[in-house]
Amino acid sequence: MAIRPHCLTTAFGQLAVWRAGQGKLVVVLPGLIRAASVVAAQLVAMAPELGFAVIELPGIGGSAGVPVARAAEAIAAAVGLLDAGDAPVLALDLAAGLTGGLAGPVLLAGSDVRWPAPPDLTPRGDGTHLTALFAHLRNAHVLDTTRSRAARQGERLPDAGELNATVVAAGARPLAYAALWAACRAGNVAPQAEHLPDLASAVARAVALARRPAGTLPPVPAEAALYCDYADTPRGRIHLRRAGFTGRPVIALASAPGSTAPLAPVISALAADHLVVAPDYLGNGGSDKPDGPVDIALLARDVVALADALGFAEFDLWGTHTGALIALETALIAPARVGRLVLEAPPLLSSAFSADILANYFPPLLPHPWGLHLQQAWNMRRDMFLFWPWYTIDRAAARPLDLPDPDFLHDWTIGLLQSGATYDRSYRAAFIYDTRAALKLLSRQALVCAGPSDMLADGLEEARDLAPDQVVIAKTEATVWYPHQDPVAVAATLELYRRFLAG
Repeated sequence: MAIRPHCLTTAFGQLAVWRAGQGKLVVVLPGLIRAASVVAAQLVAMAPELGFAVIELPGIGGSAGVPVARAAEAIAAAVGLLDAGDAPVLALDLAAGLTGGLAGPVLLAGSDVRWPAPPDLTPRGDGTHLTALFAHLRNAHVLDTTRSRAARQGERLPDAGELNATVVAAGARPLAYAALWAACRAGNVAPQAEHLPDLASAVARAVALARRPAGTLPPVPAEAALYCDYADTPRGRIHLRRAGFTGRPVIALASAPGSTAPLAPVISALAADHLVVAPDYLGNGGSDKPDGPVDIALLARDVVALADALGFAEFDLWGTHTGALIALETALIAPARVGRLVLEAPPLLSSAFSADILANYFPPLLPHPWGLHLQQAWNMRRDMFLFWPWYTIDRAAARPLDLPDPDFLHDWTIGLLQSGATYDRSYRAAFIYDTRAALKLLSRQALVCAGPSDMLADGLEEARDLAPDQVVIAKTEATVWYPHQDPVAVAATLELYRRFLAG
């Protein structure tokens, strides 16, 4: 049964809500040791006759932007927006401490366990804070109340994939997760709450109390700034970052893999004149993860399908690296719908170099039951700033970049982990695509550009020889989604994008 994510916009920020089932509504606060998506799947398997709305808690995953200090208020506001005042609320483990402001029936499961506090989760340059987070979550499931031996009773132990999903959600803002843990412990439990001995008993009680079907979620209010949303396309549900409500649409396409979170400066700047939409590619970030081969042509068709879903008859495109190729191909397959394009650093590599990258750049990144994959993901991301390509650990391959600070590396690693086993599909596609042949065929007005610290900037000179006359080739002062970029250079680069798209 499909588990579908949604966004719910409150006065305190956006909360992610996972919907599962079609029956009578039960609202769920999933607690702090299982991801909301994992809990949604578990509950709908236990009671397929119910319709669950599992609210990702403030500070976690898609709700990470909600201040933890307002967590209980945000939860109460979300319940109100769900029009669920009379629906039972099922709160797991420490989420009991967020129920004090709820007036309807509240059911608690696991609230009596003495949960240990998380360790220091401050991002560290070696990435070991992620290992500590994984161990904390695994121990919460595996160990008994003495915290010194394996528990012989309790809920089914999560598998490596479920633990990984929880790490990725809790790791969105690790210090917020730790603060939420403390806030839940110090919070107020609804006085009318019923304490149930286990999850099965709580679900059985929810079945008895549920009265009406789950309704539709309200739309995003018009006053929202940069916000998240979803759109449904034939190949799957696409997670979006959006800004602006007026002006010619611009679809902003990121470098693979991961999410579009690093594009926030571009999205916000272009939203001054445009309605801007930045999709996570299917297989990456917060979008669905369909199986099967992927090429740039397929990803371009996804862009057209997204435009159809959003009602964009015509649109402009901004793309970087992999995104530049997807934008280029979109302009070739749908020229009547595409206006102007900004193509930042489209890859123009030799066939031998591309073959080497395809053979070595994309090791499997699969959840490990001890969390070993976390260090793999961290060091891949870290070395991407040290060497080009990252797996060539050699003086000659050193990049002229400063290492990002641990917080930046953390965000990039979480974005990679969000993509899971399909992280490489869109990324591989970029090194198979024939950029040279496609660039010669481009019929739309385009700006091909790159910043001085971009490892693909050398391709600009070849692009100048390949591109048709209506294509402008220019060096920019910054790569705005890279770390340690000069603010003046970033502002000048963003202004260049705005002027070109304005025509």
